[in-house]
Amino acid sequence: MRQEVTRAHTAKGWALDSVVLYNEVTKSMKEDITSPPPAEIGGVYVYGLFLDGAGWDRRNVKLVEPQPKVLFTSMPVVHVYAINTASPNKDDKKGSMNVYHCPVYKKPRRTDLTYVFPLLLRTVQVPEHWTLRGVAILCDTK
Repeated sequence: MRQEVTRAHTAKGWALDSVVLYNEVTKSMKEDITSPPPAEIGGVYVYGLFLDGAGWDRRNVKLVEPQPKVLFTSMPVVHVYAINTASPNKDDKKGSMNVYHCPVYKKPRRTDLTYVFPLLLRTVQVPEHWTLRGVAILCDTK
């Protein structure tokens, strides 16, 4: 996706080295999405992800402590898009919330072969709280 966005914006001077993936977790589930992401932002909607080691507060869109005896929490739809870090006018820092760089893995076996990319998840706790708990997002729970 980074390469496609960079190619689409080469006239604006975007370089692959300065393009990074960014995301916003929506409040919607798969059934609620009826159209693609806005054309001016682009990107893709991702669904079918499971949070391992934490819970998700859909109302406040942030990580929370997991419910007792719940191993995996289904995540709402995530809008993943690319931004140019070289452009100074991008305002992506939202409020005073901490952001946890949550690793996404294809399978429950967490290795460098199954690692995909990090998702940025808002939290009230410091990000180290979730790192010590081993919180990750899985594409498949089997």
